[in-house]
Amino acid sequence: MAGCERGRDRGFVTAESAMVLPVLVMFAMALVYGLLVVAAQIQCVDAARTGARAAARQDPPGAVVEVTREAAPPGARVTVSREAGRVRVVVVARPPLLNGLPFDVREEAVAAVEETAGEEL
Repeated sequence: MAGCERGRDRGFVTAESAMVLPVLVMFAMALVYGLLVVAAQIQCVDAARTGARAAARQDPPGAVVEVTREAAPPGARVTVSREAGRVRVVVVARPPLLNGLPFDVREEAVAAVEETAGEEL
């Protein structure tokens, strides 16, 4: 009788593997997509800070946008605004490979405008 019981269990490992393998693949893909989102967020943080520093030094607006876009993820939208002695740089980007998902990564940085060396008080 022991031999008969072994024969019934033969296909279970294959069936269990067929059920678990797609779940593991989807979990791995979710981890990779999560890492892509985190990487895009970090790029947006760096780009916003870089742009805010350039704007605080009173670099020309075109140069500020260019420097920010170089540090930002591809296709990022950059907004620079000045208000009461401060500059605000906002970077909005869509994470790579996630064009079908309806969310963006957004970061902003604010810096106080520095006085230029040539100004007299």
